[in-house]
Amino acid sequence: MPVAQRFRRRRAEQDEAGAAPRARLHAVGADVYPDWEAVYRDNVDRVFRLMFSKVGNRPDAEDLTTEVFLTALRPLRVSASVGEVRAYLLATARTVLAGHWRRTLGREITALDEERDIAAFEADTVDPGVLARAEAILAQLPERYGRILRLRFLQACSLKEAAAELGTTVGNAKVLQHRALRQAAQLAEGMET
Repeated sequence: MPVAQRFRRRRAEQDEAGAAPRARLHAVGADVYPDWEAVYRDNVDRVFRLMFSKVGNRPDAEDLTTEVFLTALRPLRVSASVGEVRAYLLATARTVLAGHWRRTLGREITALDEERDIAAFEADTVDPGVLARAEAILAQLPERYGRILRLRFLQACSLKEAAAELGTTVGNAKVLQHRALRQAAQLAEGMET
């Protein structure tokens, strides 16, 4: 007998017997979030710091953090443990970040230092060597490339503000930023080998 027929038959038998349908009980442990608001409040700073450490500017980090929570909202269960929620958010953050780099640089970058990311995510810290490495890369770029990246990612200027500072159009600033990011990515790869 199909499942739907068994369910209807059981329901009909309960109605005939006058018994109220049983409520489904779910035990909630101490390490479970009470609601979605608690999931967000407890994890938004972690996700933002992780994104900021990867992209280097506040506007993009905020957008990516929002994207992580919107992406995770539907499949994530509130009944999941705190550890499961954090692991899922970290995995979602990696996927969102890979999509961001694919859109920004035109290629997919999915190789992240997982152990360091997990440690930073759990400890709420950012690697202090990130800024020094960024400065080393920026020093090797042409002056105009380094300037657009400093304005956009270190000083958190909008594209419009950066274009005004450079005395160029917003469209030109976008192209300049795109080229600078590509060259910076190539320099970063060269530093790793």
